[in-house]
Amino acid sequence: FAFWMICFYLFLEYVRPQSIIPELDFLPWTQLAVLGSLAGCFIDKTVKWNSTPLNSLLFLFFILILISSAFAYDSSISYRYLENFYTWLIIYLLVVNIVNSKNRFFIFICIFLLASFKLSLSLSITWAMRGFAFTGWGLSGPPGFFQNSGELAIQMLVYWPVAFAIVIALKSYVTRIKYYILLLMPITGIMVILGASSRGAQLALFVQLILLNFRSIFKVKVLVAFSIILFSLWNILPQEQKERFQVAGDDRTSIQRLFYWENGFEMMKSHPVTGVGYFNFVKYYESFFREDLLYERAELPHNIFVQVGAELGVFALIIYVLSIVFVYLKTARLRKHLISSGGDCFYIPLLKYLNVSLVGFVVAGQFVSVVYYPFLWIHFSFFVCLINIVGAKNIDRFRQGRRND
Repeated sequence: FAFWMICFYLFLEYVRPQSIIPELDFLPWTQLAVLGSLAGCFIDKTVKWNSTPLNSLLFLFFILILISSAFAYDSSISYRYLENFYTWLIIYLLVVNIVNSKNRFFIFICIFLLASFKLSLSLSITWAMRGFAFTGWGLSGPPGFFQNSGELAIQMLVYWPVAFAIVIALKSYVTRIKYYILLLMPITGIMVILGASSRGAQLALFVQLILLNFRSIFKVKVLVAFSIILFSLWNILPQEQKERFQVAGDDRTSIQRLFYWENGFEMMKSHPVTGVGYFNFVKYYESFFREDLLYERAELPHNIFVQVGAELGVFALIIYVLSIVFVYLKTARLRKHLISSGGDCFYIPLLKYLNVSLVGFVVAGQFVSVVYYPFLWIHFSFFVCLINIVGAKNIDRFRQGRRND
């Protein structure tokens, strides 16, 4: 029951049927799904506390949020937004403790992929029917975390590498037709990134492609193939989107973001311990940096690291960065152990492409404020589930083999 409730939550959060069909929105479905999964933990004997250093880092991050809120420029704003983090902390803990077997993990990640594919396929068709034309609003998802084109593009950045990894893992188990159908997942994900009109996301996609080929990028065949892919992607982009790249750094949007980043660092320097307050960036900016405001109202700083550092202080920023680095390095290490120990080959491409997803999030996160969106926290839960399911056993086998040698 706990497992199906957390799956139901993931479906509700990513597909948002209650927002698409207003008639369904007569109950707080997502809250009920979370409460159901929490209640199910007490009757599911397989659910046990999954201990990992990442848990400690996230709990410490939450403590720093509470301290920052208590000493904030306006604590009432901080307390109003506390659920934006503690909700994800609860979801993360539920996932990593409930999704504790290979079958459960496979079902859970398939729901994530199918929900994302529903978005990528429909929006790719929408963009194609527009003749791949440019619009100022790009592509929009359903009401919720992915409605804005920038956040939608980030979801595609974290989705398409995972989808591609699953395609690779299943290739030998499916027919050729099914294989090509599965390939639609990463292909349509990349199409949405191109059609979403988000320069940061498109830059992140370029970095992801470089990361996947950096070891062989200077081989002639790879260089030619990579150049053809980039040329094709560039030609798919509407002319207006290319022009946006040409004026990047000089248009009003870019200049305003540079002001946000510069003054965000000033906030860090003047409030290094607790920051200006959790979710206080906007009010503090409007009070002390109004001369650097090119629009009527201030926004969040459009940078995940500036947002954390300015609002929560340097210590919280260190914890946030450490969490990301820890997951990246641990994922790479687990993949290496699986290869060396002859572990389950299904997880080897998944571990590789999970890090590609993480890099996509970090790069795109330099241009949007998505600290408290689902991208990173769901990624962290995938990582801990894999460590729990395939990590410890294979690492122990690897170490035993080293000792025997």
